[in-house]
Amino acid sequence: MSRESGMAAERLAANYLLAVGMKILQTNYTCKGGELDIICDDGGTLVFVEVRSRASNKFGTPIETIGVTKRRRIVHAATHYLAAHRSMERPCRFDVVSIENGEITHVRDAFGTTY
Repeated sequence: MSRESGMAAERLAANYLLAVGMKILQTNYTCKGGELDIICDDGGTLVFVEVRSRASNKFGTPIETIGVTKRRRIVHAATHYLAAHRSMERPCRFDVVSIENGEITHVRDAFGTTY
């Protein structure tokens, strides 16, 4: 996927998240060893959103492409964000917004780890 198509997918995901009532706090948060596509507030819960996009599922659905290593990097970046923003007292979760052939699928608590 090109950088441009990735950015377009992230914009589409951000617009979707706004439409379902989430507040975007930050996009493209990076730290050494990880990155977060979108960070949102969902009624007081801090949500770290991974955006995945695929033109076809020949090599797996967008959600299936999040392996153990990618998941560790997302959790690492979230931990870094929480420490840097002193947000440790807020409930948090990890969501995935998947875009496949223009169709958006939102998986809440995708890692099964709501804190």
